[in-house]
Amino acid sequence: MESGAVLSRTLTKKEFALSGTEVRTAETEFLEGCRAGSLPTFERLYQAHGGPMKSIALNLLGNVADAEDAVQEAFLKVYRGARRFRGGSSFSTWLYRILVNTCYDLLRKRRRRAEGPLPADVALISGRESDHPLRLSIEVALRRLDFRERTVFLLCEVEGFSHREAAEVLDVNENTSRTLLFRAKKQLQRSLSSAGAFAPVEVS
Repeated sequence: MESGAVLSRTLTKKEFALSGTEVRTAETEFLEGCRAGSLPTFERLYQAHGGPMKSIALNLLGNVADAEDAVQEAFLKVYRGARRFRGGSSFSTWLYRILVNTCYDLLRKRRRRAEGPLPADVALISGRESDHPLRLSIEVALRRLDFRERTVFLLCEVEGFSHREAAEVLDVNENTSRTLLFRAKKQLQRSLSSAGAFAPVEVS
């Protein structure tokens, strides 16, 4: 199973215990290095963000090969377009926006392909056999979400993005991000309840 497995909590920039100044310094170094065409900097950028990006792409596309293609294409776009980045958002936010747009483009191109469950080697919560039915139920429920709802859910609930960051990735305002997450959670709850994944709470 890959380190960035679906819905398994991944290590993001928020969990490196970096100060705000250190994060900004790292982002500046990434941006300047990519603009200069530095391959070592590009490799460090991949090491820092490749895992979470694969996790997000896998959840959005439901296919390991497609997810790897999307991440590779996103990094190529970043490498080629870094000189045009004007700093309207953080460099990492721009990176994830490119990834999400790349995934959306791939879905549009391949939407005629038959829908199927996520690969068996992907674990949503854990790899324990006892979790398998619940894992499958979550896979199905997640894939029924609208693309933007699913994206906000993955960014905020799985990868630890703030609503401000998620809003910048999707190019919406923070209130829209919050609304999308609320709708995603309600839809997931309804889908899991219908599937018998958990019993509804009785209200006396």
